Amino acid sequence: MPELRVHAGRHYAVQYHYALPDDAWCVELSEAVPAPAAWAGIPRAETHLPGHAFVVAVIPDEDPSLEPAVRIHGHDEHIVPYEIMRWFMERVAEQVERCRLAFEQEARGAAQ
Repeated sequence: MPELRVHAGRHYAVQYHYALPDDAWCVELSEAVPAPAAWAGIPRAETHLPGHAFVVAVIPDEDPSLEPAVRIHGHDEHIVPYEIMRWFMERVAEQVERCRLAFEQEARGAAQ
């Protein structure tokens, strides 16, 4: 489920997915787009959905020697407000911490 946030009248989304080819978690930032009009009558339906990601953080979770990285995507220029980038990077930092804790727990389990 994506996380949505409104800033200065624009909608943004952060969503997570696992990229098997990279053995990494990806945290994506996009400008959110309106949900289909047909959803208007559905209780608790999202009003916006993630659009095309223009910033993606890649967080390896299989090899502790690999560092997280941020990829910038797109042909168009995207202006990302500071508060939105900060919100996104907080989510990235949380995911990095989760992956590092998992590495530590796995290492402790292997040592026992």
